[in-house]
Amino acid sequence: MGARDRLIDSAIALMRCNGIAGTGIAQLLDHSGISRRSIYLNFPGGKSELVAAATRTAGQATSALMRTVTADTDLAGAVATFPALWRDVLVSSDFTAGCPIVAAALGRSESPEAADAAGETFSEWEDILADRLEAEAVEPVTARSLATTIIAAVEGAVVISLATRSTAPLERAGKQMADLVALHTGKQTPAI
Repeated sequence: MGARDRLIDSAIALMRCNGIAGTGIAQLLDHSGISRRSIYLNFPGGKSELVAAATRTAGQATSALMRTVTADTDLAGAVATFPALWRDVLVSSDFTAGCPIVAAALGRSESPEAADAAGETFSEWEDILADRLEAEAVEPVTARSLATTIIAAVEGAVVISLATRSTAPLERAGKQMADLVALHTGKQTPAI
């Protein structure tokens, strides 16, 4: 893995735990094992450019995962799996690692470019879910609104789970979102 990719991976890991404000150049150098010079060779705009690239990379990876999870299954079943994906991250990090996209959205004062990339990512996630809902015969306006609700509920539940050091909020939100999708698609909610 090259210096650029190592820096991006380190930025993602640090953003998940520290947010953008808590992810400094010194921490990036220590975590990645890369020299200071490499940061500015790969990211002439410094930390702001690096965290924006990390946000885009994390967003693309999550979008790809979301497409995989929602393919070849009804969406209620796919949404029911979202808590399990997050549960592993939360528990394995001892409730210290959240979503790097949320961190970027909240870090607008440090990196407006990263916050903009977060907004683009959230919009892409809405598109993915809305398209799948429409494929299950949900009206377009309702599909878009439901997609927004799913993302907001799951991301909010991750934040609450971090704060309470419990996966219970995530489990409850996931169940409610799966039930809501099933209600709109006419399909049965799978057992979680």
